[in-house]
Amino acid sequence: MSLIWLEKISRRYQMGSETIHALREVSLAVEHGEYLAIMGPSGSGKSTLMNLIGCLDTATAGKYVLNETDVSDMDDNDLAEVRNKEIGFVFQTFNLLPRANALHNVELPLIYGGVRSEERRERALEALSAVGLADRITHKPNEMSGGQRQRVAVARALVNRPSILLADEPTGNLDSKTGAEIMALFENLADRGNTIIVVTHEEDVARHARRIVRIRDGLIASDEMATRS
Repeated sequence: MSLIWLEKISRRYQMGSETIHALREVSLAVEHGEYLAIMGPSGSGKSTLMNLIGCLDTATAGKYVLNETDVSDMDDNDLAEVRNKEIGFVFQTFNLLPRANALHNVELPLIYGGVRSEERRERALEALSAVGLADRITHKPNEMSGGQRQRVAVARALVNRPSILLADEPTGNLDSKTGAEIMALFENLADRGNTIIVVTHEEDVARHARRIVRIRDGLIASDEMATRS
């Protein structure tokens, strides 16, 4: 069965007397180990789709099955549990604790998950090693470059061994060279079997993925395998 199965998902918002149709009966399947980019201009519905896939929001209509669990009608507490177990988030703004070192920042999801300290440290070290930062574990965010901070954020997203790595404009705050390094890291993680979904409006970021889904006006405009150079 597909890791992600969206069936006729719609999301409507009420703004005063106006109804906004952010998504219109979108159906999408994502398999284990896929590396997918979701693209679209501002207002296309791509952020709404990301929030639904990431269990940060629920659909107005339709069905969403994540890793064989129907999450369509879950309440906020159940969705929070699914997020912590199934999804690792990477944000444009890193979202690191400024006074905590890299190791502690990466340990945070495990602290919330009640993992004992010895295992927390071991798994955080493993995640930091996977992103090439084994030698930066005691550094705080202000002692690291933007690329290193984003690598810490990726390690934090990976530490719970989630089903999906979900990245929202992951290179948006980075220069082009550093952004390319982060995308190379994603390719490496995809080669190791991680399922990665990148939400972006940038063509050069999307081209690193193996499949590109384009959203326009709340609909899937195209869904194609990316051309590899």
